Amino acid sequence: MRLFGRDDDRAALPPLRQIKLFSSLTARELKVVQALRHERQYLAGEIVFDEGDEGQAIYAVVEGEVEILRADGNRQQRLALLGSGEVFGELALLDQAPRAAQARAHSDCRLVVFFRADFMSLLETHPKIASKIALALARHLGGRLRQANAGARQEGHL
Repeated sequence: MRLFGRDDDRAALPPLRQIKLFSSLTARELKVVQALRHERQYLAGEIVFDEGDEGQAIYAVVEGEVEILRADGNRQQRLALLGSGEVFGELALLDQAPRAAQARAHSDCRLVVFFRADFMSLLETHPKIASKIALALARHLGGRLRQANAGARQEGHL
């Protein structure tokens, strides 16, 4: 155990491999990505980010659960409950638009955070790794869009 600096490589790689966005990366590529990651811990009920905040990072759940909420009049509607390996706030890698929803720790949780600036740097320094992540992100967003469209059709909106 180290008192200062980052966790050793062996302890940090398994959580990254659990994250679907990085599942196609080799061990060597994961080490490059690992150097860019930041870890944050939140207590149950703590806000990760608020609706309307500028999106600057993508988050992945390593332990615990995070709920995604949107204001609906005077109450908040739960859009999703995310667990280990799932990502959220992913549009922050693509644009600087305000957050469309609030993310709140549903239980005590540990998150891995990747900032947009680091991803843009990765595009320049390691384009193969960045393209693998971008392709996984596109597939992830496509899946969310299909789910949203299926839900809308069920409600008769499309």
